[in-house]
Amino acid sequence: MAEPIVELQSVYKSYYRGQLEIPVLYNINLTFTEGQFVALMGPSGSGKTTLLNLIAGIDRPSDGRLVVAGQDISRLSEGDMARWRANHIGFIFQFYNLMPVLNAFENVELPLLLTRLSRSERRRQVETALGIVGLGDRMGHYPNQLSGGQEQRVAIARAIVTDPTLLLADEPTGDLDRHSADSIMDLLSRLNNEFGKTIIMVTHDPRAAEAARTVQHLEKGELVSS
Repeated sequence: MAEPIVELQSVYKSYYRGQLEIPVLYNINLTFTEGQFVALMGPSGSGKTTLLNLIAGIDRPSDGRLVVAGQDISRLSEGDMARWRANHIGFIFQFYNLMPVLNAFENVELPLLLTRLSRSERRRQVETALGIVGLGDRMGHYPNQLSGGQEQRVAIARAIVTDPTLLLADEPTGDLDRHSADSIMDLLSRLNNEFGKTIIMVTHDPRAAEAARTVQHLEKGELVSS
């Protein structure tokens, strides 16, 4: 049996607008195991991205228990949470979030600058990550010299360069044409199948969701049966 890597127990999340409480997630109970590729689907406003941000430690639940990689992250201080994220989470964004003044190599290297790795060790890991995503020959290119699909590949290389426990992807194909989107989903499937990466992905795209092994649906903050 694969080990649980994410466990949500009776998780509730709300935000406040002035005195008004706005519930976003209700009584979420989920367990994801190591090596899974999960798609979170649902209409806009259903709470998908909020759920992903909770798992990433970017946000905190209002109530309930959230254990990720063996750690009850809802109880961590801000400093401990930042260190935990750096060790365990690789995040892939819809709009890439690359630094335009840095080339592909430098963008991928960014998370490693927070580690104690030597310069040669950082170079080796960056070259490996860019090789995995098929951009070993684009290391010196800047974001404006790359296609959208290539930019997303650089962003994926940045997400995997620290060998994180979890890869979290928020609409990774949302800004891409169909061909580029299919190519990115092939890459994520390869990371899951060949490298054993655990991936949790938010998507509106049914075709992208087909790459996942498990699909969870959210509606109005609640899990619904597929």
